[in-house]
Amino acid sequence: MSVTIKSASDPPTDVQLHSQKAEAKMLSNTGDDWHLTEHGEPAALRLFGTAIDMATIALGAIIIVLVFINVVLHAVERDLAWTTELSEVLMVWVTFIGGAAAARRGEHIAISELVDLLGSRSRRVALALAQLLSVAVLLLLIYFGVKVVEMGLSNRLTVLDLPMAVEYLALPVGAAATLVFVLYDLFNIISRRSCEDRAGD
Repeated sequence: MSVTIKSASDPPTDVQLHSQKAEAKMLSNTGDDWHLTEHGEPAALRLFGTAIDMATIALGAIIIVLVFINVVLHAVERDLAWTTELSEVLMVWVTFIGGAAAARRGEHIAISELVDLLGSRSRRVALALAQLLSVAVLLLLIYFGVKVVEMGLSNRLTVLDLPMAVEYLALPVGAAATLVFVLYDLFNIISRRSCEDRAGD
């Protein structure tokens, strides 16, 4: 019986190549070549995405603590009005920042039955058009969000006595953060790369 020993420098066999391709496709939601996750998220984008994730987690944790404190105080017939108002402001920020975090991972709700019936090229075109429409909507949200923030500068929150612009600012900031990830999705689609390449851990 003869035993063949292959060194690490030997080229991969056809079986190994097939296994690697199959493994790459398992990381994708679809079997299209453009969806293979072969490239990582750019360092700057990953850093930005991590900051968005941490901000969402931190704000959510603060809300939980504030609500818990208020519930305990209500049990002893006490109340801190500012905790309720601050929680409302933070909830708005979590909503829009969390939307950006979801966009980073492609986790927004989508009805894909029609797109799934299309071929690879037609599907890329449909997805690109959908992302272009998303870009247009986000740009409108940023534009009008800034207008709302400007109007909110003259009004103040009842208890915290802060400009209402602090709460309204979540809209353009969240839309701008989401726009970054949508544009990267669009780049991935056009370059036939996976939209999951930049998915966070």
